[in-house]
Amino acid sequence: MHVAIIGNGVTGVSAAIRIRQLQPDWKITMISGESDYHYSRPALMYIFMGHMRYQDTKPYENSFWELNKIDLLRDWVTEIDTQNKQLKLHKNSSLNFDKLLIATGSKSNKFGWPGQDLDGVQGLYDLMDLKLLYENCKGAKNAVIVGGGLIGVEFAEMLHSRNIHPTFLVREKSYWNNVLPKEESEMVNKLIRKQGLGLKLETELKEIVDNGNGRVKGVITDKDEFIDCEVVGLTAGVSPNIDLAKESSINTGKGILVDWGFRTNETDIFAAGDCAEIIKEGEERNLLQQVWYTGKMQGKVAGESISGLENTTYDPGIWYNSAKFLDLEYQTYGMIMPKAKDSEEHLFWEHENNLHAIRIVTENGSVTGINVMGLRYKHKVCESWIREKRSLEYVFDNLKEANFDPEFYTRFEEDIIRKFKKEQAA
Repeated sequence: MHVAIIGNGVTGVSAAIRIRQLQPDWKITMISGESDYHYSRPALMYIFMGHMRYQDTKPYENSFWELNKIDLLRDWVTEIDTQNKQLKLHKNSSLNFDKLLIATGSKSNKFGWPGQDLDGVQGLYDLMDLKLLYENCKGAKNAVIVGGGLIGVEFAEMLHSRNIHPTFLVREKSYWNNVLPKEESEMVNKLIRKQGLGLKLETELKEIVDNGNGRVKGVITDKDEFIDCEVVGLTAGVSPNIDLAKESSINTGKGILVDWGFRTNETDIFAAGDCAEIIKEGEERNLLQQVWYTGKMQGKVAGESISGLENTTYDPGIWYNSAKFLDLEYQTYGMIMPKAKDSEEHLFWEHENNLHAIRIVTENGSVTGINVMGLRYKHKVCESWIREKRSLEYVFDNLKEANFDPEFYTRFEEDIIRKFKKEQAA
């Protein structure tokens, strides 16, 4: 049995390792035109800023793949022939497979802006984007970041480390307020401005201007303001990379359509990770998940399905994400929407320095979500409170147990609980 995996990101790698555990004698080939070896995509910014070397971002030694009998093929797949179970390749002629996993990830969004294909305009998703950024930054003094979110902040921080001044164009009234509640979003606004970065809210990109030689010289906003820049970062989200599937008989929507075992409509063909769209029955929206840890979880389950493990079903579990907005660490547990539902109670505490905050959400007497800004709380503890439907009083009694800031950091739990109890008594 030969399993081919398109993509060597966390999803493809997790699947390959799980297949090898379950099927020691199967042949596994992992195909990527991007890099010889798997590396950590979230570490791209640290490579650029000089905090890490590329080789430090590889979770496994180069010898790991041969020891585990996982073949690595450096090439681009140009076509999936589902009928003949064959991949057409750019450098090599073709590769036959018995089972296939598509783990092609995401790609940066483009919305047809005039000038979006000029030199100096790019996204930030993969190793090719990182290499391009080194070139685009040569001689640059100013940059414009189109869109907000986590990738936008990373892009800006990278540029700022090279003394290139970035300006955000954010169409919303506050940074990432389509994800963050008002207070957390405002904390990010303040921090961006405190760091000396440009932030133009309720502002959209209208056009990217050519310098006459095919390279960007600035942008024009929807308010007809011209902003001089030599680099434009397109960080207005990502979308599933489904180009290969769309040209085949594999069903697609926003992503590659799969069931909860990551099976497509084609027998022996699977898809998982950022490129996969899990079909939900009824009127519910299908599930798209595009963060690192869900990619890893999905890859493991896809590997089990491919290996023939019975009753394999993906359980998304309790939503979790973490990131950094410049120097501000962010963790979220459970689904906390930007606007509270009528059935929810939100308790929010923020320190006067605007660098520490916590939000606890309850519904029907149970804690359903926690946002933490500028504090470090244990994942397992917060997740257990939500999973076990703990009461607010229980969380208050055990709040100190969740904190894992270093020993000499200031602790704020007493102030947090005091404020929350005062609000409840009012």
